[in-house]
Amino acid sequence: MASLAVPGSDKHCVTDATFATPYVWPVQGPNAEKDLSMLKLAGLTLAALTLSTAAYADVALKLGSTERVTRLFAYPNNCNVICFRNWTLEQTVEHYLSQSVQRDGYGEAKVLVKTDNGQLHAEITGVPNGYEKPLAALLDAGDLAYNGASKLNADGKWGYSWHFFLPLGMALENRRSVELLHFPPDYSLTQAQDYLKSATSDRWATLLTINGIPAEQTPGYQTIIDIAPIAAPSNAGKDLAGVYDYFTDYQTAMVKQVTRHASGMALPMVAFGVPVRNWVKQQYGPTINVLSLVTISPVDGVKVPVLGANHPSYIWHVADPASYIGKDAQAQADTAGLKTMAQDLSVACWQAAMGREPDSNPDVELKSCTQTWQVAQADKTCELFYSSIRKLTSAQAVGKCASASIKPQLKLLKAPAPAPAIPAPPL
Repeated sequence: MASLAVPGSDKHCVTDATFATPYVWPVQGPNAEKDLSMLKLAGLTLAALTLSTAAYADVALKLGSTERVTRLFAYPNNCNVICFRNWTLEQTVEHYLSQSVQRDGYGEAKVLVKTDNGQLHAEITGVPNGYEKPLAALLDAGDLAYNGASKLNADGKWGYSWHFFLPLGMALENRRSVELLHFPPDYSLTQAQDYLKSATSDRWATLLTINGIPAEQTPGYQTIIDIAPIAAPSNAGKDLAGVYDYFTDYQTAMVKQVTRHASGMALPMVAFGVPVRNWVKQQYGPTINVLSLVTISPVDGVKVPVLGANHPSYIWHVADPASYIGKDAQAQADTAGLKTMAQDLSVACWQAAMGREPDSNPDVELKSCTQTWQVAQADKTCELFYSSIRKLTSAQAVGKCASASIKPQLKLLKAPAPAPAIPAPPL
């Protein structure tokens, strides 16, 4: 994607003054690959210099009783007589806290968790002073989530295949943007033990990378809040429809915490999927549709821009010919898939732009992004759809997008997509 310019910028490498982290923009020209490598090296060098000037400290946090930590860290993550990973409680906590420090950019940080007289304590070296505060806030919110889950179970509504799962391992300090989603898939807990390891998160990380975010920096943009802190089978959306009100205290506490950077600046948020967009309306008031931009105030004086989006998995339903009827089912699926791809790329573009510069004008960034992916780069949108969703080779995708049946559609990516005959699951 070296020839693809980032909307609204002709820069190649900048340092974000708010977060003190370098970003590398895609470059163009005959020496693009060489130039990009040099810029990445320069960016990493600048990052090292920047981080070397930070005042690092050793921080300590009392995590709580064995009972509290066991439930908040869903311990053991996967044991059915035989444990998939035979970790102790301390090792499990260290695993998730280590993910956080790495995703915050503290590659030399070390985490040690000890138990003393029934209480667990975490010691983290090589992080800034105060680093433990957002972790403590996350665990306090987790207590609220556990209370909601306990009430849900007492009411006989807890599913036998569900697992209580908080968004562990996220960036705690150097967040760029927030993703509001439905629920985590069960395998993120039981197999990966990584909240960001899922088909949907992987796809969205790829879209962020296409929009200029280096792959190693995408976790900072993917701080997730799920309105249901329940790891469940990926097709369980409809079964979770009645549980959200049990977690209101947790949900609102998390939105207040993670949409505000340590600097005090509001972070942009993306609301993915129908249940989540409905929750935003119920909780904060404004109606939010795909590519509609609203503002919410989780805390007085803080205005958070929120962009509505398709669920990252929605494209696999809407682009499936089995979702349509008639002889032209394949054509309908292609049309809907192309339009959805353009929407998704536009959202990821806005998320990347606002994450880089949170004080940017969100409306201006959105207009720039939709103009890029629905109009100016429509051919690239098409190629990405056929290569990533239809699994064509790059050459095959280029040929498909130049064909007489597809090329005229690229001028209509802003038009509504055909509705599937089979409704999408609650995503």
